[in-house]
Amino acid sequence: MTIRSMTAFASAQGSSEQHSWSWELRSVNAKGLDMRLRVPDWLLGLETLSRSVLSKSLARGNVSLTLRITRTEDSAGQVQVNTAVLHSVVKALAEAQSIARQNRVEVNPASAAELLSFKGVLEQSAGDDDPAPLVATLSKELESLVAEFVQMREAEGAALAQILNAQLEQLAALTVRAGERAGERREKMAETFKANLARVLDNADGADPDRVAQELALIAVKADVTEELDRLGAHIAAARGLLAKGGAVGRKLDFLMQEFNREANTLCSKAQHAGLTAVGLELKTVIDQMREQVQNIE
Repeated sequence: MTIRSMTAFASAQGSSEQHSWSWELRSVNAKGLDMRLRVPDWLLGLETLSRSVLSKSLARGNVSLTLRITRTEDSAGQVQVNTAVLHSVVKALAEAQSIARQNRVEVNPASAAELLSFKGVLEQSAGDDDPAPLVATLSKELESLVAEFVQMREAEGAALAQILNAQLEQLAALTVRAGERAGERREKMAETFKANLARVLDNADGADPDRVAQELALIAVKADVTEELDRLGAHIAAARGLLAKGGAVGRKLDFLMQEFNREANTLCSKAQHAGLTAVGLELKTVIDQMREQVQNIE
């Protein structure tokens, strides 16, 4: 399985003797799978089928599917006169003319074109074609459309995977550098602790030297970043494994980004060393860049 992006677009057009249509399928990032379908109601069963096909093919994303369909002029149906409405119009006009004559008002007789212009006199037959063959045709076309759509998500996902693997290489290099800076800091901290211990003992009458040494050792333990570096290494390995596995791993990668950020923040708060702080800030920058990319992964 490959990594997929949640951002994609696909379109298609088609026609038959009686209809022409166009499809649009697009998606953007979302926490889950949110589908918005705009399919004509008279195409019975097509919307249900569309939801089923999309649900089987996609795991996450805000997905919008639109089908626009029109009837060709040759199959638009015959124009015919609604005789009942026409009789009503003629009767109403006759009454109007009678009232006008009673009031000595001249009214010109209505022409045939004027009679036909009244609302409802002319109507277009809806046609009696069965929509089932059209639904079958559109259903096959939908499968091809979704396949093209998934292919685009996979292509963009492959590009995202390359970017993320490169960023993981950066994190791995920065983690090694952080270990080196922590080693440099350890030597300086040891000297500082010895000086502090001597200063405390000189100015603390009756203080227990062992107890003071224990307190200083506790401070040194709290400032140690070995666990943070180890967890960063474990998270890097886990992220590489997810990218190699492929499929819908976006949620897991997003969780890992939170863990990456937590370790980088802790590293910076414990640093007490300019070089280590600088590396920690570089780690945070790369992690933020990774998080933006991970938001696009299914």
